[in-house]
Amino acid sequence: MSFDNAYESLVEGHEEKHWAFGTGFTHALSGVDRAISSTVDRDDLAAYCLMLGDDALVYAQRLAEWCAKAPELEEDVALANIALDLLGQARMLLSRAGEIQGTDEDALAYLRDSSEFRNVHLAEIDCGPGPGGDFATTMARLLVFSAWRLALLHRLTGSADPVLAAVAAKGVKELTYHRDHAAQWVLRLAGGTDYSRERMVAGLAVVWPHLDELFTAHPIEHRLAEAGVAVDPAELRSEVDSVLDTVLGAAGLTRPDVASVPGGGRGGVHTEAMAPLLAEMQVVARALPGGVW
Repeated sequence: MSFDNAYESLVEGHEEKHWAFGTGFTHALSGVDRAISSTVDRDDLAAYCLMLGDDALVYAQRLAEWCAKAPELEEDVALANIALDLLGQARMLLSRAGEIQGTDEDALAYLRDSSEFRNVHLAEIDCGPGPGGDFATTMARLLVFSAWRLALLHRLTGSADPVLAAVAAKGVKELTYHRDHAAQWVLRLAGGTDYSRERMVAGLAVVWPHLDELFTAHPIEHRLAEAGVAVDPAELRSEVDSVLDTVLGAAGLTRPDVASVPGGGRGGVHTEAMAPLLAEMQVVARALPGGVW
């Protein structure tokens, strides 16, 4: 494939011709029905959008840390694209929450402190590329996170809230790729050298203690699930377990024999990894309040 100039290669395949240069963006919810049913509690809906949006935003930030540090150039691109998929989901969900709360997606992303975020701990723990983890751990987390989120979004395609349904409809296609990409790497690492298998086993042991939190429902999730808006995460367990067991079985691996750790992310209680993550993600916005370019 050839292009007359570098610009054409950057925008090839993208409807928005300015995407690579940070201009020309439309509202994240442009073209989406944003009506809120009178039977839905607006505060609960905003809080739920924050939960799902924070999961995507924080995990996108973690994946972005691998840029130029992955074991292959192709994997640099793959992880960056997965991060961008999640960032797109986060934009829509935080925009929805912001509309209800009278703020916007940027303020929610960059001007909240750790205790105001509602993401699960799995999204924030440090799996690398720094001293806190490695690539195998990152693939273990991607497998668990994407299997869980795919099951969740698949059910949300039938949500009574049009924004959640729209995010889910697009997200299931993205998460299917994310899950399959992670599964391929788990198989590759487990079936490679003795060392790569050792790292894969160790990576699963790091991730596994955070599994139970994914299926622990917050009261808001319970209330909105009864209204047909949200999903009770406990209902996802059997499907996600089946996916994980299938991948581990194919890789000749077993579930790690490790104890669960307390969650609390949905209530604003986070791990020690969260504050440094936010400090890096928010530094420009906080240093230059209101700055645009």
